[in-house]
Amino acid sequence: MAKPKILFVEDDNSLAEIYTMRLKAEGFDVSHVENGEDALSEAIKYKPDLVLLDAMMPKISGFDVLDILRNTPETANVIIIMLTALSQPKDKERAESLGVDDYLVKSQVVIADVIAKIRQHLEHTK
Repeated sequence: MAKPKILFVEDDNSLAEIYTMRLKAEGFDVSHVENGEDALSEAIKYKPDLVLLDAMMPKISGFDVLDILRNTPETANVIIIMLTALSQPKDKERAESLGVDDYLVKSQVVIADVIAKIRQHLEHTK
């Protein structure tokens, strides 16, 4: 069976490196991009099963990326989990109104929690 593909959108390189290594170790195929603009082109090209998306990024914010992915036929049904530093309820509500599948606050989760959430969402799509 093919490895699930994860597109990881994160502008913090040290964090991205840790997550990418761990996700690969957990058996995922991972593509990492550093900004929203690259995320949009990579989502079409790479065809991920799931997008792990930061909110605050250069060029295009994660909220705008989420909105565009949801309104693009090729990516409308991809699972999108926001992993962000924004912990305000209004940010979560905004993400939910744009169609996010899950919203995780970086300061409230450890990498194992994120992996568990990813697996949980991928299980539902089988």
